Amino acid sequence: MNTVTKLVFMTTPVVAAVSAAVIVAAAVLGFWSWHRSGYVRAHGIQELIRVGIVAVVALLFNQPEWVEEYRPDEKPTIAVYWDQSRSMETRDVQFSTGNQGSIATSTTRAAAIEPLTKREAWTRVGDRLQVVVEPIPAPQSGEGTDLHAILAAAPERVSNLLGVVLVSDGDWNAGSPPGEAASRLRMRNVPVFTVLAGSSEPLPDVELTSVDLPTFGVSGKVVRVPFTIESTLPRDHVTTVTLKTSDGETLTKDVRIAAMGRTSDAFSWKPSAAGDLTATVEVPRHADELVPDNNTKSAPIAIRPERLRVLLVESYPRWEYRYLRNALTRDPGVELSCLLFHPELSKPGGGAKNYIKEFPPGIEELSAYDVVFLGDVGVESGQLTAEQCRMVKGLVEHQASGLVFMPGWQGRQFSLLETELAALYPVQLDTAQPGGWGSRTASQFELTERGRDSLLTRLADTADENVAVWEELPGFQWYAPVVRAKAGTEVLAVHADASNEYGRLPLLATRTFGVGKVLFMGTDGAWRWRKGVEDLYHYRFWGQVVRWMAYQRNMAKGETMRLFYTPDQPKLRRTMSLHAHVMERGGEPLSKGDVVARITAPSGKVETVRLVPEGEEWGVFHGRHVPSEPGRHQVTLACKQTSATLDAQFFVPGETAEPIGKPARPEVLQEIARMTKGRAVTVSETNIDGIIRSLAELPLPPPSIRRLQLWSHPLAAGAVIVLLGGFWVLRKAIGLI
Repeated sequence: MNTVTKLVFMTTPVVAAVSAAVIVAAAVLGFWSWHRSGYVRAHGIQELIRVGIVAVVALLFNQPEWVEEYRPDEKPTIAVYWDQSRSMETRDVQFSTGNQGSIATSTTRAAAIEPLTKREAWTRVGDRLQVVVEPIPAPQSGEGTDLHAILAAAPERVSNLLGVVLVSDGDWNAGSPPGEAASRLRMRNVPVFTVLAGSSEPLPDVELTSVDLPTFGVSGKVVRVPFTIESTLPRDHVTTVTLKTSDGETLTKDVRIAAMGRTSDAFSWKPSAAGDLTATVEVPRHADELVPDNNTKSAPIAIRPERLRVLLVESYPRWEYRYLRNALTRDPGVELSCLLFHPELSKPGGGAKNYIKEFPPGIEELSAYDVVFLGDVGVESGQLTAEQCRMVKGLVEHQASGLVFMPGWQGRQFSLLETELAALYPVQLDTAQPGGWGSRTASQFELTERGRDSLLTRLADTADENVAVWEELPGFQWYAPVVRAKAGTEVLAVHADASNEYGRLPLLATRTFGVGKVLFMGTDGAWRWRKGVEDLYHYRFWGQVVRWMAYQRNMAKGETMRLFYTPDQPKLRRTMSLHAHVMERGGEPLSKGDVVARITAPSGKVETVRLVPEGEEWGVFHGRHVPSEPGRHQVTLACKQTSATLDAQFFVPGETAEPIGKPARPEVLQEIARMTKGRAVTVSETNIDGIIRSLAELPLPPPSIRRLQLWSHPLAAGAVIVLLGGFWVLRKAIGLI
């Protein structure tokens, strides 16, 4: 670093001339006064001080400054950053062979910019500049390109930065907007010259964008596997999509893929055996397709034998109860327990083998149930108690069990609104009409937008067929006195005709409470769906309800431990919640303990999550984890107090943040260049020559200057005061005062 120091005066010629005249006049008058005193020595010193004071003040009026200029020893630097992300493998850069009548051919973006990644390509900027060529750090798996980070760090990474050249396709998908870094570079007077590699037009491609495979399924039960295909081809075409499983099973489906749009469909797969499988969905390559490596997606799924515990509580054995009991009894995956509070019986119970004589007396007994149905029952003598309602609420809130409200014309469920179960109701009921509404004319359900997409209301394989089925279902002749849905409720079906000031009356609604799910069924006529079709729709509906509610609770379970997590399909770098239910060896919930989840990522990296208890009654422990890698993660849950362990797993889909075949984004690079007063071009020899000329013509940065303003410095004012004080002391000493 070279340093040059000098004293300068920030004045005008007039002020300088006047100042000089004042100093000369002061000197002349001082000499004349000394002459009159007979050349007395003390008087001469006094006049000399007087002239000095005038001279100092006159100089200060000319604003003297002490200036230091710092000039760097090294040459100014041009930083060239080039993109090496996966999207640069897209083959969409057109160039000509140069011959007469030649045709345009294409190459990859990475190949097109390869000459610019060599230092030799930038030597033409001249001897007065030096060039630093560096790649933009390659993003990790599942992450995207951060253009903001490389631009923001450029002034610190490169000394004496004069300009930046950014060679990229503009596809930033991580970090802050690059425009923020560009604005900081503009404040430093550092222009950014951008070179675009790639086309803004999409390539002809058929991409399998998503496959929503559930975490686990049940052997012998249909697993729905939705998938989505995006096409940029100019015409529709029909193809055969294939689903293959690791145990050798293959399913096919003919799909008409829409041109320049998105197509969604689904497989209905019934796994025959339990085990850990991998399912692969594949779309055949089209003849005009240029990006074939995005036509396949795979994901793991655990197929398990099913045994769900269901508790059905009712008062009168109405038709809805009888047919629901038959449906659940005949379901091979359900173990049903019925509790009938019949007013005409001396004690609760019934005559069949699946009847129990009393409500589960404690938390450990109630915790065995995955789903609880509450029919037309309430809090009264011989039925439920407030304490039992509190336990049902805790079962849903803490242990992810499901609860189904099925009110009846007796109106007994209104007494539940005075218990802790009131917070679980998805709807608000009209207390003035506890018996509900009935009519001789049958009414119909009407699916909402949510209902058309819900798995609970899926009674046919396609959306159009499903709507038609619901429109043709036998109607109901009684419905509950619903006023409106509560906040946070998903309404799946409403009354086709009845409405109030809040809109159509919600009759089928769901909500999440704690970690469990709640369903409200506002009619008692679902049993009529068997008319003419037997158990086709009735059994399917209630089977879907039970499995949907028990889904999370049965992700992984052992003899004394149970583990579930939300969301059930974790996302990369998104927080997921871990919930563990731990029991003592005797079966009662563990109130306090050391519960640890050891999570092993696909790379072998191990992370330990300590779960903390949620209260002391339900044996539930909670923790959080943020997966940083895509793929299958192994989980080992362990409890020190019970010495129990549980092995589980979850799968994190690998999000491709840098896909091949997506259009380039020239608008991003153009904005960066515009904000920094640079220049945006496309990758070609002519355009690069223009950028090199612009770089060579950049003015050298001015030296760094440090100014010390002597005229306003406190020491200057102090010097004047000292001189004035000495002058007046000397006058008194020689007797002039």
